[in-house]
Amino acid sequence: MNIGNLIKISLRALSNNKMRAFLTMLGIIIGVASVITMLAIGQGSKKSIQAQISEMGSNMIMIQPGAGMMGGVRQSSSDMQSLKLEDYYSILNKTKYIAACSPSVNSSGQFICGGNNYPSSISGVNPEYLGIRKLTVDQGNIFTRQQVASSAKVCLVGKTIIKNLFPNGDNPLGKVIRFNKIPFTIIGTLKEKGYNSMGMDQDNIVLAPYTTIQKRVLAITYIQGIFASALSEDVTTKATSEIETLLRENHKLKTTDQNDFNVRSQQELSNMLTSTTDMMTILLACIAGISLLVGGIGIMNIMYVSVTERTREIGLRMSIGAKGSDILSQFLIEAILISFTGGIIGILIGMGASFLIKFGIKWPISIQPYSVFLSFLVCTITGVFFGWYPAKKASELDPIEAIRYE
Repeated sequence: MNIGNLIKISLRALSNNKMRAFLTMLGIIIGVASVITMLAIGQGSKKSIQAQISEMGSNMIMIQPGAGMMGGVRQSSSDMQSLKLEDYYSILNKTKYIAACSPSVNSSGQFICGGNNYPSSISGVNPEYLGIRKLTVDQGNIFTRQQVASSAKVCLVGKTIIKNLFPNGDNPLGKVIRFNKIPFTIIGTLKEKGYNSMGMDQDNIVLAPYTTIQKRVLAITYIQGIFASALSEDVTTKATSEIETLLRENHKLKTTDQNDFNVRSQQELSNMLTSTTDMMTILLACIAGISLLVGGIGIMNIMYVSVTERTREIGLRMSIGAKGSDILSQFLIEAILISFTGGIIGILIGMGASFLIKFGIKWPISIQPYSVFLSFLVCTITGVFFGWYPAKKASELDPIEAIRYE
């Protein structure tokens, strides 16, 4: 019997039990739709994290003091004073893989402007910091090197600071705000960046010359950190190693001594978050894949029922010349048609659900072609795998016993 006739017989058999066929497909539909949707959410989150890290500076390197002992008491990294301006100048002048570098000092407190106030922190940096962090001036200008040298009381502010200190929409340029009673003149505003992948508000930011924060706010001579950017993302590892070697020499550390500083790159953060999202994506796909397994078991169950119900039909067909291979092919085609059709419907529902999540709740999604192909392939294999055994049992029935079956 040719394949065309077998498909017609299989379609006729399925059309006689439309509701049962649909309910059998439902497990496959839910499984395929779940796999596509879950993978789309996982991949969308991964790409969103990578994009936000890239916006922060994918080749950025952060150097901070390490935890250590001071006067016999173990101190946290924020209390250590192991980084000096000499370290900054060494990185700036003695490295070949660093494109830009900026010292960093920070202080938390209350910003006040007229009758409005807002708690935040102020970061002391140099002009290169904006390029390292991929920050852009929206209005006004960044402070100059001369203003850094003279410890000028000027600053740049982000949109969150502007909204809270100037709720009436006043232009902040030229206005004076106070931070812990110290006046700062706003000479520029920063373009809005929103929240990053870790939920931090990137617009809650105030930048001032690092010398101003050192001398006028904190009254310290050391620095709390150094930000640098490698020449490119490809040489970030080399730049990190170069900085570590240079700082160990500066701090006169022995081979057996531990670093009194920490060097971290955005690449490390990117790899860590990417690894985490990949694990979550695999977990979600495995959970969704359980639906496919359940759907496959449903196909096997229904095919068993179908073989039992049509035992006399099988016997009659075999008695008039149908071969066991024809019976096997017929029931196998029925199982494949159920899983094939369920796979197509599941793909459409999965893609629809993904776009609904994207535009409905604004969650980043990314439908991968491989997930569609893989889901379709798996559901087809599921139909063959779970449909083969009942079909094999049907093909092995004795025609005489099958005809006598009640």
